[in-house]
Amino acid sequence: MGETPIADEIDLLRAEHYDLLALLLGRSPSPVTLSALADLKGDDSALGRRVTGLAAAAAEAKVAAVQREYFDLFVGVGRGELVPFASYYLTGFLNERPLARLREDLGRLGIEASGGMSEPEDHVAIVMETMAGLVAGRFEAEAGEDRAFFSRHIEPWAARFFRDLEKAEASRFYRAVGALGATYMHIEAEAFGLEPVS
Repeated sequence: MGETPIADEIDLLRAEHYDLLALLLGRSPSPVTLSALADLKGDDSALGRRVTGLAAAAAEAKVAAVQREYFDLFVGVGRGELVPFASYYLTGFLNERPLARLREDLGRLGIEASGGMSEPEDHVAIVMETMAGLVAGRFEAEAGEDRAFFSRHIEPWAARFFRDLEKAEASRFYRAVGALGATYMHIEAEAFGLEPVS
């Protein structure tokens, strides 16, 4: 393996967005998390407006209501309104080839589950957390692995998931999370499209 690249300021900001999405999709936010989100400040850019929207949603949110919303969206009785797995989005079934491909790449990169989640690795929160690690240089990986990972494991389905989250019937607080995620996936796809392939 090559040396771990030192992440620059832009990459650290990118990683923060992925980490935030991973945090909010991996479990219902705590009161401390909601309070911190309410203090976020956006700007007039497309992404900045989504950050402002998330802050406003967090400021209005009640912890118990967001916990119920998370359950209704992602867990449910039998199944939540959304199924936040790459395999499901790409094939209509769980534990299919997209999960196997992801596991192959994680193994090649030497990335192992941290034990924080019991879900299969193609859960959107795990995929976002992995991307954050690649972008921030937390894993020993060759330069450009973040681009390859995005192209293979995020771009084919994540934007659609976030758009579905934004318009899901159960979404209130999570509507703002969906809007932020969809906008961020678009920005990342455009940025990678502009970069020359090394």
